[in-house]
Amino acid sequence: METWRVIATALLAAAGLPLVLVVMAKVRDRTQSSGQVLLGGVVTLTLLVVLGVLMLTVLPGLATWLLVAAVAAAVSVMLLAS
Repeated sequence: METWRVIATALLAAAGLPLVLVVMAKVRDRTQSSGQVLLGGVVTLTLLVVLGVLMLTVLPGLATWLLVAAVAAAVSVMLLAS
């Protein structure tokens, strides 16, 4: 496994964990249902794990870094907007 893949995946995880929390908070604000909050968190975390595995194994370099940038941008926009 190349070093850049590991670094990109670590950056995705660092940006993705706050994303999971923000998504869970947004779901709580909209639904007031703990079941829906849990479901939103599980779906977001599962998507991040699948993306991480794909980044570690098969995605080309450009796509990997674009995903990292997109997740980081989404987290920063969500945190600034709320």
